[in-house]
Amino acid sequence: MQSHIELYPPINPYASGFLEVSALHSIYWEQCGNPNGIPVLIIHGGPGEGCSPIHRRFFDPNIFRIILFDQRGCGRSSPHGELKENTPALLVSDINTIRAHLDIDSWHIFGGSWGSTLAFLYALKFPNTVQSLILRGIFLFQRKEIDWFLTGIKNFFPKTWGRFVAHLSAKEQKNILKSYYARLTHTDPAIQKDAAVDWFTYESTCATLSPNKSISIHEEHKPQALAMARIEAHYFKYHTMDGKNALLKQLPKIKHIPLTIVQGRYDIICPPLSAQSVIDIWDNAQYYLVDNAGHSMMDPEIKNKLLTVTYNLAEHYKTPKQKDEHDVI
Repeated sequence: MQSHIELYPPINPYASGFLEVSALHSIYWEQCGNPNGIPVLIIHGGPGEGCSPIHRRFFDPNIFRIILFDQRGCGRSSPHGELKENTPALLVSDINTIRAHLDIDSWHIFGGSWGSTLAFLYALKFPNTVQSLILRGIFLFQRKEIDWFLTGIKNFFPKTWGRFVAHLSAKEQKNILKSYYARLTHTDPAIQKDAAVDWFTYESTCATLSPNKSISIHEEHKPQALAMARIEAHYFKYHTMDGKNALLKQLPKIKHIPLTIVQGRYDIICPPLSAQSVIDIWDNAQYYLVDNAGHSMMDPEIKNKLLTVTYNLAEHYKTPKQKDEHDVI
């Protein structure tokens, strides 16, 4: 087992703002670290989660120009929880709009779970702007992966899954996604919130190696849970990628891009099979199947490996001047 590695110290953005990407949507972006540093874009998970101050702390702020953003309907972007004009293709377009707005020719991409899906989609659309991919908890957005999330997890978390479906009738349990989507888009806000809390609690409990059995969602956090659950259910229902749209069929087009995958061996949300299927077709990819780790980037062994990878990235790409300054720090 690796020794404990600390995250980089907390930092605040040196620049932030909102981009109007349509008549409806405005997305939040921020930059942290070194304005002249190695550009890296962090893509949050979900869909619907939003970026977090923790994400900033996986990169040395003296070396990296760290860019984060909240996807449509997420976090500080508006309208919050909006499902209209919210598709994978539009999110990819938004990322490129941010890149152009910040005058960045190319950057490194860092993402996990749904963030890995969106990173692949972006790289497929704009390969010349991607220097490398650092991904965690690979999710290919296949129907079978979503079916696993909705029903297969009960094999490992039967009580948690039981609570997840407890408020659904026997008939509703035959199509959990349809039933939850109906509640999450109900005209009654109270029904929406109750469904969102159940969805969020289910996913959060299963995300870490050691199950978090004491998750509680305070009232002020319920809007965030609602946005995540609504957007996630929306994407699960309407935007899966199978058949001719399957990511695995498209990925050989970009396998020249340096790829590193960090995957928890006991990731229940995104089991290792998807990561292995990518590694099988990607020449020279670096793959770390981490023992004693689940899905969360904050599981200690996942966090340690990600920090090691970003440190090595800095060592490889920084300029001689940056190396000298880094050695002094």
